[in-house]
Amino acid sequence: MSTLLPSPHVAVVVVAAGSGTRLGAGGPKAFVGIDDRTILRHCLDGVFAARPAQVVVVAPADRVGEALVDAHEAAGERAPLTSVVAGGATRQASVAAGLAALWPGIRTVLVHDAARALAPGDLVDRVVDAVERTGWGVVPVLPVVDTIKRVEGERITGVVDRAELAAAQTPQGFRRDVLDAAYRVAQAEYTDDSALVAAAGHPLASVEGSPLAFKITTPADLERARSLISRAPAGAPAGALPVGAPAAVVLSGMPRVGIGTDVHAFGGEGPLWLAGLEWPGEPALSGHSDGDAVAHAVVDALLSAAGLGDIGGRFGVDRPEFAGAHAGAFLADTLAHLAENGWAVASVAVQVQSVRPKLAPRRREAETVLSEALGGAPVSVSATTTDGLGFTGAGEGVQAFAVAVVHRA
Repeated sequence: MSTLLPSPHVAVVVVAAGSGTRLGAGGPKAFVGIDDRTILRHCLDGVFAARPAQVVVVAPADRVGEALVDAHEAAGERAPLTSVVAGGATRQASVAAGLAALWPGIRTVLVHDAARALAPGDLVDRVVDAVERTGWGVVPVLPVVDTIKRVEGERITGVVDRAELAAAQTPQGFRRDVLDAAYRVAQAEYTDDSALVAAAGHPLASVEGSPLAFKITTPADLERARSLISRAPAGAPAGALPVGAPAAVVLSGMPRVGIGTDVHAFGGEGPLWLAGLEWPGEPALSGHSDGDAVAHAVVDALLSAAGLGDIGGRFGVDRPEFAGAHAGAFLADTLAHLAENGWAVASVAVQVQSVRPKLAPRRREAETVLSEALGGAPVSVSATTTDGLGFTGAGEGVQAFAVAVVHRA
């Protein structure tokens, strides 16, 4: 931990006055427990893991005492740098109350949502450094990895280029004089402080955000935070997340498993493609692509394991570049998509249910082709005829089931 500075010139306003309606916890969100510590306390652990700064917590008027306890416990020897003030009816009013409590010598101000409870201390320092280097407002961001659609009601009307998009986080940092002036002239309510500052005509810069700085808004977000806390490495304080640790360490944990399946009927045009191989003399499978049920089941299992949806959502008919594509194209795209989201393939097993083709003579070849397409991850392939039962036993088509294991890269 950094040594205590007698007169820090940096301040962090921690906004913890929200009602938490969408979380549905029956009270202000910041005071909901993740483990034996509140959301606010975990947020403050991250703030105090950074360089010394004045810390002003903005809490609901009837929770000021509780917030002060959390602040002093998190601060330790830095308790003299902390204070708690009552918030207002809106987020902007609450931030304004925090700004009013800053000491005269403060030159750089960060505004941080307590709901981003696991944001690490190095993220705080990164924002401070950027503000002091550029003099601009600074926003930590993460790239948008999902395909973004423009919709009107139930109708998709277009696609937004995700290369131009980024997801904003907090803490957001500003020169104090700029932030004070922007608040004085604000004529509307903004979703975050960077929008308010930009509306006042000031420039903004971005720095790399953190996967840990996600916002706890819904019950699912809270469960995600609890899961991460419960997997804190041995040696960390009981129930505490080691804020400031690399995200890969915190997010590693146990591997994840996914199941995928795909079915295609015989009746397509051209040769049969199955398990990444061409099968001369065999009837083709029908489908938007080449009908390779094995490769498609593998894709489905990998996306499932990584929590990235399913093959239909990733390779729908709105992606014409995959019409007629073979296994290599699907698996390469899936492998890249997993990597973008921090996942790597550990292993895959797939079972084929079909009367034809006879897979056994080419099983090793299929395993090699599929493994190479997945960057060398081991792939095992097996087959069964289902004893003549069902559509596969009747020779009408092919069904494949896959199980995939992924881990954090």
